Amino acid sequence: MNRILLIFVALLVVIVLGGGVFLMLWDIPAPTARVEKVIPDARFPR
Repeated sequence: MNRILLIFVALLVVIVLGGGVFLMLWDIPAPTARVEKVIPDARFPR
């Protein structure tokens, strides 16, 4: 039972570390869509 638990924990650590490396190395493209929002003057203090 302890051996199975050890293998499971080791596999979980490898998956988490692999996911972290993947996210660090993945070149996510920046969003290119333009966003324009009208903010009414009433929202700003005078």
